[in-house]
Amino acid sequence: MVDTNIVVYAYDARDPEKLARARAVLGALVASDRGALSTQVLGEFYSTLVRQEIASKSQAEQAVLEYVHSWIAFDVKLPSVVEAVRAARQYQFDYYDALIWATAKLNGVPNILSEDGQDGQVLEGVRRMNPLHPSFDLAMLS
Repeated sequence: MVDTNIVVYAYDARDPEKLARARAVLGALVASDRGALSTQVLGEFYSTLVRQEIASKSQAEQAVLEYVHSWIAFDVKLPSVVEAVRAARQYQFDYYDALIWATAKLNGVPNILSEDGQDGQVLEGVRRMNPLHPSFDLAMLS
């Protein structure tokens, strides 16, 4: 499952290095048919693109629709919220990071690709991986 920051970097030309790396990561996920995110990420993605003036509302909408039509999008449901609140308390996560983690956990997704959190940390069967870290091997996504 991909976190919002990775998807946003693939559209944000202000940091060409992160832009290129994020696009490579997302491309590898598409090539291996393993692209997944949550409805929360889709909403945050749209909001960030528009708020930070990375894209117009219509461009951001088009980008969201492209993910909706080509990636797995896990719904955020009540059990994810309850689990996220527990994880925020127990693991000291930011709530929205906890919600991504909880959605991954409850849907059996073993990895979250994110710049946030501790790279390599495994909590309750879900591993955080930073695909922007120089040691990250894109081959792991295929």
